[in-house]
Amino acid sequence: MKNANKDNKNCKVKIIPLGGLEQIGMNMTAIEYEDSIIVMDCGLAFPSDDMLGIDLVIPDVTYLTDNIDKVKGFVITHGHEDHIGAIPYVLKMVNAPVYGTKLTIGLIDHKLKEHNMLKNVKRKVVKHGQSVNLGCFRVEFIKMNHSIEDAAALAVFTPAGILLNTGDFKIDYTPVFGDVTDLQRLAELGKKGVLALMCDSTNAIRKGFTMSERTVGKTFDAIFAEHTQNRIIVATFASNVDRVQQVINSACKYGRKVVIEGRSMVNVIGTAQELGYINIPDGTLIDIEQLKNYKEEDTVLITTGSQGESMAALSRMASSLHRKVSITPRDVVILSSTPIPGNEKAVARVINELSMKGAKVISQDTHVSGHACQEEIKLIYSLVHPKYAIPIHGEFRHRMAQKELAESLGIPKENIMMLHTGDVLEIGEESAQVIDHVQSGGVLVDGLGVGDVGNIVLRDRQNLAQNGIIIVVLTLEKYSNQLLSGPDIVSRGFVYVRESEDLMEEAQAIVDHAVADCLERHVSDWGKIKNIIRDSLSDFLWKRIKRNPMILPIIMEV
Repeated sequence: MKNANKDNKNCKVKIIPLGGLEQIGMNMTAIEYEDSIIVMDCGLAFPSDDMLGIDLVIPDVTYLTDNIDKVKGFVITHGHEDHIGAIPYVLKMVNAPVYGTKLTIGLIDHKLKEHNMLKNVKRKVVKHGQSVNLGCFRVEFIKMNHSIEDAAALAVFTPAGILLNTGDFKIDYTPVFGDVTDLQRLAELGKKGVLALMCDSTNAIRKGFTMSERTVGKTFDAIFAEHTQNRIIVATFASNVDRVQQVINSACKYGRKVVIEGRSMVNVIGTAQELGYINIPDGTLIDIEQLKNYKEEDTVLITTGSQGESMAALSRMASSLHRKVSITPRDVVILSSTPIPGNEKAVARVINELSMKGAKVISQDTHVSGHACQEEIKLIYSLVHPKYAIPIHGEFRHRMAQKELAESLGIPKENIMMLHTGDVLEIGEESAQVIDHVQSGGVLVDGLGVGDVGNIVLRDRQNLAQNGIIIVVLTLEKYSNQLLSGPDIVSRGFVYVRESEDLMEEAQAIVDHAVADCLERHVSDWGKIKNIIRDSLSDFLWKRIKRNPMILPIIMEV
């Protein structure tokens, strides 16, 4: 049953999105038929502002761990964090082989190495046009263009029909590196008959076409030609290898040396160079330590931090925290990216800081998206002619825009599936419906802890951040419950004690009275004593200054 069996009209396959539908990021979809499950992509999402101290968010894979015997492998569309970032965490729970194209597997290897997992994870490089057999599925990798090289669409041949996941894509007729999208193969699949198309929705709101990556190269050339007396700093996404290539092309043309700065940028460009996906002439790259040996106008820095991330290289330069690079009025900074929704404030902050130091900031026409706009999405639909449409990869508004596009191209309303993370869609030639819902959502990663910070801990962190903490310490004698010392009040992040002596004295009196009252009534249950202290102090503070700090009574026994 390796190939799609057209005669069997009653076959139904399950599509279970485990992430990537409510936000841009955390992409992961399981495909299941009888005793086989394959997983497309395994990405992370970056934390929102209210997730205090959280490093990243990965999909909840409880469904996969519960069905671990069925999982045949992970097939990955491309090497962006929102598609491969969760692999080291998820594979600790669900160890299955990983399949992807050369650069994608190169970047995954780097991640596994950091987590000491290279030995126990099986990886396989698949070329565009090749297929892998996993259980009762055959998965074919089809060449696509995106803002990282080696992106692929995945055609899954199932007993119920062909499922096609575009991955993240745009249609670039003049890519910087490699071939154009394999539109021919997509059309052939369309002729065979595609049961369902899962298509990238990120830019479905935007009209027209996405510009070719090469247009950015022309802009860079013009900027380099105009600023021959300035040092140039280019900030872009670490993973945008083609963008880095174009900066290097312009740098070589104008005789400048190039420094690559930022850990993720060094990693990705290192991997791309090893695998031959970027062409850097000998003697072009220099180490950041050698910057001082060259005139400023003979150098270019390519750096991370185009999204205003506080720890990235550009932000550290802007706020004078970078050890090796200081921004001066002779610098020209090119921001070669568009703020991801939610990052606008952070990007504006970095631009303001750079401008205060006198640098010239250029962000017009220095970026093109890696995602398809409306006309390209229409082209894919026209070639593929799917029976069912499943918009993926985007917030609800993006997916809604794709739904409208699909309708305008003649796909019946009832055949367009607007799924939610965790839905189980059973789909076949005759019907498609959501029949179940599995456990899903985000698991928070903080340092080395995975999933040990939940909503309650986050609520406490928010409370601490907003209102501070008060600790009440007292010592009782064992058996007799005599008060030996205290109660003492210590506060952090609540009020500046030296300027609020009256308030603290009143608080002290309230606590003294509460403790005395407990001891008079011979309350020996410590839990009760703590609650009485907490309640009386909390009431007092709310009435006096309308604040709700966290109150922690601590009782010691001697």
